[in-house]
Amino acid sequence: MKQVLHLLFFLCAPHWLLAHGGTLKGLVTDAQTNTELPGATVRIVEPALSTATNELGMFSFSDLPAGEYAVTVTLIGYAAQTRTVRVSDHESAELKFELQLKGLSLSDAEIAAPRARPLTSLSQVDIQARPINSAQDILRFVPGLVIAQHAGGGKAEQIFLRGFDIDHGTDIALYADGIPVNMVSHAHGQGYADLHFIIPELIQRVDFQKGPHYANIGNLGTAGYVKFETPDALRDNFLRLEAGQFDHYRGVAAVNLLGKRAAARGTSAYVAGETMFQNGYFEAPQDFKRLNLFAKFRQAYDDGKVLTFSVSRFRSSWLASGQVPERAVRSGQIGHFGAIDPSEGGQTGRINLNLEHLMPLDGRTVLKNQFYLSQYDFELYSNFTFFLNDPVNGDQIRQRENRTISGYNGYIARETALAGRPLYLEGGVQLRYDEVRDNELSRTTGRVFTRERVQLGDVQELNLGIYADANWQLSKRFSAGLGLRFDQFHFSYHDQLDSTTGAFTQKGKNIINPKLNLKYALSDRWSVYAQAGSGFHSNDARVILQAANENILPRALGYEAGVQIKPVDGLLLSLAAWQLDLEQEFVYVGDEGIVEPGGKTRRQGLDVSLRWQPASWLLFDADYNFTRPRATEAAEGENYIPLAPLHTSIGGITLRNRAGLNGSLRYRYLADRPANEDNSLVAEGFFLLDAQLAYAPVWRNGQSPVEFSLGAQNLANRLWKEAQFETTSRLPGEAPEGVTEIHYTPGTPFFIKGGVTLRF
Repeated sequence: MKQVLHLLFFLCAPHWLLAHGGTLKGLVTDAQTNTELPGATVRIVEPALSTATNELGMFSFSDLPAGEYAVTVTLIGYAAQTRTVRVSDHESAELKFELQLKGLSLSDAEIAAPRARPLTSLSQVDIQARPINSAQDILRFVPGLVIAQHAGGGKAEQIFLRGFDIDHGTDIALYADGIPVNMVSHAHGQGYADLHFIIPELIQRVDFQKGPHYANIGNLGTAGYVKFETPDALRDNFLRLEAGQFDHYRGVAAVNLLGKRAAARGTSAYVAGETMFQNGYFEAPQDFKRLNLFAKFRQAYDDGKVLTFSVSRFRSSWLASGQVPERAVRSGQIGHFGAIDPSEGGQTGRINLNLEHLMPLDGRTVLKNQFYLSQYDFELYSNFTFFLNDPVNGDQIRQRENRTISGYNGYIARETALAGRPLYLEGGVQLRYDEVRDNELSRTTGRVFTRERVQLGDVQELNLGIYADANWQLSKRFSAGLGLRFDQFHFSYHDQLDSTTGAFTQKGKNIINPKLNLKYALSDRWSVYAQAGSGFHSNDARVILQAANENILPRALGYEAGVQIKPVDGLLLSLAAWQLDLEQEFVYVGDEGIVEPGGKTRRQGLDVSLRWQPASWLLFDADYNFTRPRATEAAEGENYIPLAPLHTSIGGITLRNRAGLNGSLRYRYLADRPANEDNSLVAEGFFLLDAQLAYAPVWRNGQSPVEFSLGAQNLANRLWKEAQFETTSRLPGEAPEGVTEIHYTPGTPFFIKGGVTLRF
């Protein structure tokens, strides 16, 4: 595999055009943990040159005339540093920057620098200032992304983004330390993505982008992607305890296993654990339990090589009240937080093993190899229609599976020059194999008796992705990126309920997707960009093979143009207009285990973002997103896309006091939207306020060993509907054909929790 990566690079790299002038190389690290800092902006003041550190924290400038240069490094959340260095002809000078952590400063955000993404990365600074219960909640920080829980706290949330009802992950690619989170051909739906195995306090950075414009993102990345990263080393040991309403109890701890001397040598190791119990705000207790264990080891050696290994274990179980019909609440049969079938719920678990090796081939080239293995199990009990299909026993179903995921991610990246202008090259290989055993859909009663098996089989799915990406800075102000991605799939399914020779089926398919990214800096404070690209999401292997469906990999074609503005230090604005066309929309029918084709769709939208920091201790942020989603093959008036968001907005105020008092007030807004194709049923929107307050008394040495926090959700205590669906169901005594109306899961009422964190 290493030879394949080298071949990709040498096919792309025009070595005979490389510059051979004076060279400046450098390394940027965290001063406290001695770990590398990727994504930092490095700028030479005169002449105006800039670049970004690679994954090993390295940077380089080539073909520099002999002379003295002032070099500035900035990274949001760290104090900027400027160093002076002398460069000689045909020689290489070296610098090392050790950045000190500080509060968020938008003045450090870069607008004009190539490859700078000031509004699409969240750090621990952002995350700690907002109320969260799990890593899934951090998805809400992505502008325009809305999540909804509709089957207890342990089930993956439903996701909405850019006019997509993504269900549980069909059109958004999620990663944790490079490991794919989405489950293909899952028992409950294509792309099912459960992030609850990530401990929120261990999230160091979250990177996200919208649209299918990035060559290193493959399957499911049509509406966008989100990447979660954990730290290679802990800053402090900590213990956190929480308690709140609705029997909410949570504890989390993380401890360094090695001391400061080991850290100075580039060696670190830590373990962390999280346990949680909550009964929830429903009339029927959820009995929700979650356990997370995580350990990570890092070793830096031989002038820049880094080896990391992590292992995690996750278990969760819960009961759920499910989705309730509006008529049952109106009639008084149940309350707003009641249930028709309180025996819904489930259990799930995941084990991850992750090995990563980074090495510099020279000062400008990085090679990464990653191998991962995941063991996953899932069991879910649901009842969408109650007594519509079986008026005696009810319509409860069980969806269950056991799977093993093994995979490899590798890439080689080089910073070089073409025609005297900086050129960034990257080529990569991604391989993923899913082996799913006993993928089941059964009709059950009371989570005990299995009446009928509707589906039972084994799935094997293999995906090989190869990509190449080049970003060329054609001038000081203009850069162009061109990418190309090839994906090959092989699907096979063994139907355990079929005794004929047709019980085993298989099929292969491939797809090529080009990407184009252009950026022009009008000045240091204004930049415009344009993007175009195609992506895809694969369909469920069972549907592909059983229905002989040739549309295995429906393509998404996206366009986007925008502007980023920094009119003054501390103020960032961005505006983007976009369009996304999908070859085929699919709707998952959960109680039948099938996917129904919905035809071609088009989504057009506008994204607006604002970040304003008038003082070091005060930050305002707001994001507004408008989308017009339509089915292009349906008649006017019958071409609405059910549950697709039309207007969404998030924002708030964050305060950070030098005396150790921090707080934030956040809002979430989702407008009314069609619940079916003709808009005869409407899913009600909501406007909610959440708050977070923390106090960490500062001691004489500037450190605080203790922090007290108070978090609250839904401050106005509004009755709102979190997840909503058009569903036909039947209650006892109703006509056999049932009633079609809105079914919903109630959102949280006013909820407050307190916590204390000890650092040592």
